[in-house]
Amino acid sequence: MKKIFNLSIVALLFLSVMSCTTDDNQIVVSESTKPVLIAPEGSASIVINPNALDAVALTLVWDHTAYSVDTEIDYKVEIAAAETNFAAPITIANTGDRFLVISGSELKNFLIKQPTDNPAGLGLADGVNANIEVRVTATIGDNADLPMVSDVLPLTIVFGTGGVPEPVDPVLYLVGAPQAYYGLSAWDNATAIPMRYLGDGTTKVFEAYVKIAAGEGFKFIGEQGTWDNGNYGTIGGAQDGNLENSGGSQDIKVADTDGLYYVWVDIDNMQYKAVKMQWGIIGDATPGGWTDETPMTYDFATNKWSITTSLSTGGLKFRTANTGQFIANDAWKFNVGVSDPMVTYNPASTNFPITPGSYTIGLTVNFDGTAAVTGL
Repeated sequence: MKKIFNLSIVALLFLSVMSCTTDDNQIVVSESTKPVLIAPEGSASIVINPNALDAVALTLVWDHTAYSVDTEIDYKVEIAAAETNFAAPITIANTGDRFLVISGSELKNFLIKQPTDNPAGLGLADGVNANIEVRVTATIGDNADLPMVSDVLPLTIVFGTGGVPEPVDPVLYLVGAPQAYYGLSAWDNATAIPMRYLGDGTTKVFEAYVKIAAGEGFKFIGEQGTWDNGNYGTIGGAQDGNLENSGGSQDIKVADTDGLYYVWVDIDNMQYKAVKMQWGIIGDATPGGWTDETPMTYDFATNKWSITTSLSTGGLKFRTANTGQFIANDAWKFNVGVSDPMVTYNPASTNFPITPGSYTIGLTVNFDGTAAVTGL
């Protein structure tokens, strides 16, 4: 756990009231309260970022030490390898302050420099995560009298990779009445359904294959659980393919009749398209050959397309030409062949091989565009 301190406040922690006695001009001083390391908390992980070695990696803060008289106090900060009982510690600072700020490069040097180097180091392996311990010793006077030692603070040092982080694809979620068909509560933004990302890492284009009943509405949001990070709907309720991002946006209603709809969204240009899919079988094994799809029947309750028909020797694929023509002016844009996993478009997928006979074939297209085939 990391806790951030305002050092201007820490600097206001003054010494507690001391008491003293004198005898023949001699002052008797005794220990009272040892220093207490208060930040970071014990067992914290400290990351050394190789791309930001000049940045602060560790800030140590300790509570004041009290002696029986009001006197100047010196602090020595030491580190040692974990579980060595400080048999071979190194001193990383002598200071009159009650905090110490250490950059990534300084901390790295303290860890990996050999004990014979100047400044000395623990001699640990470069780039290997390590467990260390820290302690602070308080003394008074030039002779380091009356030392009082803090409890040991354990820390884990993590060497970051410093590499370029893997890009994170944009996200978009569908929220609305159709959620109820996927075991969720309608219009529950906490369980909004992730849409399939189609962009190139910079563009924001998404799709979904959604069961929608006639007259039902839905919208898009940019984050589950909130309407504040993208609230995309129609402009004044107009179902014209244009979107706005505002709390006043209206529901999208694309379904004139119940069915499985393909929904495409371009957030960059604030546009959407939706079309009711009509899947069929096509190929030289089917009644229509490679020219026409033989339509399948859709069951809304089970979200499954099916057909019972006689097939001949040859090949077969599933296709929804109307969807491809509407979205991309390409009848073959959406088809399912033999691939792993089966998806609604895969130009490299091969035909299903068919031997003559009567078949009852099923096709299920999931929300994310993956497909399942039965009967072949």
